[in-house]
Amino acid sequence: MTWQDRISVDPLVCHGQACVIGTRVTVSVVLDNLAAGVSRDEILSSYPSLKAEDIDACIAYAAELARERIVPLTP
Repeated sequence: MTWQDRISVDPLVCHGQACVIGTRVTVSVVLDNLAAGVSRDEILSSYPSLKAEDIDACIAYAAELARERIVPLTP
């Protein structure tokens, strides 16, 4: 599984924010909960449309965004 299988960005869904496909739960909501110390089980209980793999995908998506990219400058 890759995050691309579970996360989408569509201007017509959730105002274009990254969200879990088919749920309207944004990646930021999942990450905010994790950052606040909310357990995976609590998140899954609060958002019954989510699956454990969706939480993993949100984390993978965030990791992808956080990676530093080195772009070579041409003279």
